[in-house]
Amino acid sequence: MKIAEVSKRYGISADTLRYYERIGILQGIPRNASGIRDYNEANCKTVEFVKCMRDAGMSIEALTEYMDLFYRGDETMERRKAILQNQREDIRRRIVELEDALSRLDYKIDHYEDVMEHERDILK
Repeated sequence: MKIAEVSKRYGISADTLRYYERIGILQGIPRNASGIRDYNEANCKTVEFVKCMRDAGMSIEALTEYMDLFYRGDETMERRKAILQNQREDIRRRIVELEDALSRLDYKIDHYEDVMEHERDILK
C-alpha cells in the first residue's frame, strides 16, 4: 500500500508518516523497486497503533521510547507495559478532568435555560 493510501486510510498526513519513519517510530517500511514506500499489513497495524496512542494523548517522546523498545524485542516487554500503564493513568486523570468540565458546562447551560425561561414567563 502506498503512503497516500495509508495516509487516507488512517487520517494521518504523508508528511507525518515520513516524520514517524525519520524519528524511528515506524521502522522497516519496505520500498518497491522504484524506491516508493510499500506498506504491508504489519506496517499498517503499527500505523494504526501509533495513531491510537497519539489520539490518546501519548507524547512523541513516550511513543518513540515505546516503539524503540518494541523493535528491540520481547526482553523489553516489562518496560513497554510500564509505559502503557502510565498512559492509561494519564487518560484516567484526563477523563476525570473532562467529567468535571462537563458537569460545569451542564450546570451553566441549565442556569441559562432557567433564566431564559423565567424571562419568557415575564414577557407573557
